Amino acid sequence: MDLKDIILNHGNTVRSIIKRITNEQNEDLEQEVYTKIWKHSDKYEERGVINAWVKTISANLSKDYLKSSQKKLSDNTTNDETVMSFVPDKKESPESLLIRKERQKEISEAINKLKPKFKEVIMLYEIENKSYEEISQKIKCPIGTVKSRLYNAKKELAVMLEHLI
Repeated sequence: MDLKDIILNHGNTVRSIIKRITNEQNEDLEQEVYTKIWKHSDKYEERGVINAWVKTISANLSKDYLKSSQKKLSDNTTNDETVMSFVPDKKESPESLLIRKERQKEISEAINKLKPKFKEVIMLYEIENKSYEEISQKIKCPIGTVKSRLYNAKKELAVMLEHLI
């Protein structure tokens, strides 16, 4: 049995079986098929068609490849460029810095335009991160009033800052 003849006569079959089973062109796997054919050529008995034997080896090695931990590992790893694309750039561009500062200025101006009782509640809740209970104790009013003022303050801010949303 001449390996060169097998590669010439059955190469397309081997490639198509590998492609069909693994969904990829895999030259390493193709080489592995030929290596196995070469190593076990002495065990091949001329009883059947050699094409069936080559197909069986190709299919079995392709299935083994899919099951292998190496394949699973390669599926779970990514190249450096992919990883770097997910790393946020800590440097803020001058343009985005300017936009962020302008937004903050507009939000501050909108908060300052609120009625004093709404402004006080929104500042305590959103800026100082106080709870309803803490705000209630500080401004000496029921929790329900705090919630109501906070709701109304957010509603007014949403109208004033609609263009930013």
